[in-house]
Amino acid sequence: MVIKFNGMFRRGRSQDIVHRWEGNPLIRITDLKFKASDIHNAGAVEFDGQLLLLVTIEMPAGTRQVHVARAPQEGAFEVNPKPLLAPSHSNPYRIHECEGVMDARATLLEGTYYIMYNALGEHGFRLGLAKTSDFEKVERIGLISEPDTKAGMLFPNKIKGRYARLERPSHGGAIWITYSDDLIHWGGSRMVIGPRGGFWDDSRVGPGAVPIEINQGWLLIYYGVKDTSAGPIYRIGAVILDKKEPTKVVSRTGIPILSPREEYERIGDVQNLVFATGAFLDTDGQLHIVYGAANSCICVGTTTMEDILQQCVLSEEGC
Repeated sequence: MVIKFNGMFRRGRSQDIVHRWEGNPLIRITDLKFKASDIHNAGAVEFDGQLLLLVTIEMPAGTRQVHVARAPQEGAFEVNPKPLLAPSHSNPYRIHECEGVMDARATLLEGTYYIMYNALGEHGFRLGLAKTSDFEKVERIGLISEPDTKAGMLFPNKIKGRYARLERPSHGGAIWITYSDDLIHWGGSRMVIGPRGGFWDDSRVGPGAVPIEINQGWLLIYYGVKDTSAGPIYRIGAVILDKKEPTKVVSRTGIPILSPREEYERIGDVQNLVFATGAFLDTDGQLHIVYGAANSCICVGTTTMEDILQQCVLSEEGC
């Protein structure tokens, strides 16, 4: 995804590979024109030449839903008070979405915008899939995973003639890939990457933004967690996967590219958290990463592909 937003996000100085936008946070709960309890993560997608964010909002009753935020010509992002995706009251979705829908990632695939999201209900997390043509209304396709699977996203191209998604099953704390011929029935799952003992991501990892195709392969921005005596620390890293066989790791960052340092990243509903769910390249070759901070606001950071590649270490084992 390449978007014509040259200079839209002016980056400030940073200790990290990713430089925070000088206007962060991009969206706070105080920017909303409706009542809400909190604001979590946001997927990013280009639509009709415009950047859209799919923002997870926690409502006062405690359920979560997804709203569209549109890039402004000037000033702050505007979040539509009407949800794009809210918990369904119809079967079979009702019991699986009764606690909320969240963390939506949108992929343009074969001319259609598909939205994969986390559904939370009586049986824990499941992945849901919907599609839209205008980001005003959505059509649900189905619940496409077993329970206790989250952080799903579609690749923007078929792989070996099949649809492919990344996901994080709860058991094992690793990123997996799963395939489908029809977007409804899925299987052939294989692990892509797992936690690394002694590293910043040694407790669990999960896919963040929809993979971006680059010359070297598929660039995946992911999150890694390290459990400490004071609680977990969520950081962001990058891995490059082989284009034809994504279970083969080309290279992976040995250090996090973004760590929680600012007050808005350290203090909130979940402390010490930066959690990427969106990324895009602009026409200047800048890589922008949209991330949730402390589960309480939406932020953006900027880097370059050159900076990312310099931090990637060649993998010999692919995990």
